Amino acid sequence: MTEETTEISLTVNGESVTHTVPVRRHLVDFLRIDLNLTGSHLACEHGVCGACTVRVNGVVARGCLMLAVQADGADVVTIEGLSRSGEVADLQMEFETRNAAQCGFCTPGMVMTSAELLAQLQSGGGVPSREVIRDHLSGNLCRCTGYQAIVDAVEATAKSRVGTGDSV
Repeated sequence: MTEETTEISLTVNGESVTHTVPVRRHLVDFLRIDLNLTGSHLACEHGVCGACTVRVNGVVARGCLMLAVQADGADVVTIEGLSRSGEVADLQMEFETRNAAQCGFCTPGMVMTSAELLAQLQSGGGVPSREVIRDHLSGNLCRCTGYQAIVDAVEATAKSRVGTGDSV
């Protein structure tokens, strides 16, 4: 019995991609296996851990809960694309400075999710409180329990971006 496939076309990290994929292949598997973009990790396969986090049409999504065929026509950004854009260079520096990337397994998902929160600063959201940061990151699990350093890194980045030490 042969596996059913279909052709999909999408934009990944700013590049147009057309590829034939098995209809049941998850988006994160497509990115890792077919495109060799291995920054997003596969762990729980239930959308609970956040290791597979990517952006789809500007919204953070779990790559293990979405089929590649569902991304047909979409704009997908992985941690590789987000890093290349420079959008999170300051956040990545804070992760490094504060040792918030201990084993590194959760880091891509944490950075993707943190970037979503920090983008709210562009909308005049101010510096999020540590409680707001923790709540926003609550769908991302860290195996090394590095949560304190991760929250520190996000908070420092937010303060730096708005040029203040005040929390909202």
